[in-house]
Amino acid sequence: MGISKTDLFTKKQNELANIAKAMGHPARIAILQHLVKANSCICNDLVGELGLAQPTISQHLKELKQMGLIQGSIEGTSICYCIDPKVWERYKKLFFEFFVDINKVESSSKCC
Repeated sequence: MGISKTDLFTKKQNELANIAKAMGHPARIAILQHLVKANSCICNDLVGELGLAQPTISQHLKELKQMGLIQGSIEGTSICYCIDPKVWERYKKLFFEFFVDINKVESSSKCC
């Protein structure tokens, strides 16, 4: 595997790419949508909700937690997860700025 060239890009570009990578699986999107919809900590109902095996869901939760999109707390023998609102807002702003910038270019461009 080659050496990463991430140092060629801005901090914001690298951060957007990392977020997109963390969200780059439909199961992770489904997990995030469920957590947003529930608007509370979710402990054990993700398996029933998504129909995936517990180890699979645990791996996806781990990826989302590493990016900071979700946070977890231990309640008895369960770990309960919810959206981290501060990180969620920061990432939402980054994507909004990215798409606004693209729209500005797109609307002024007379490309095919």
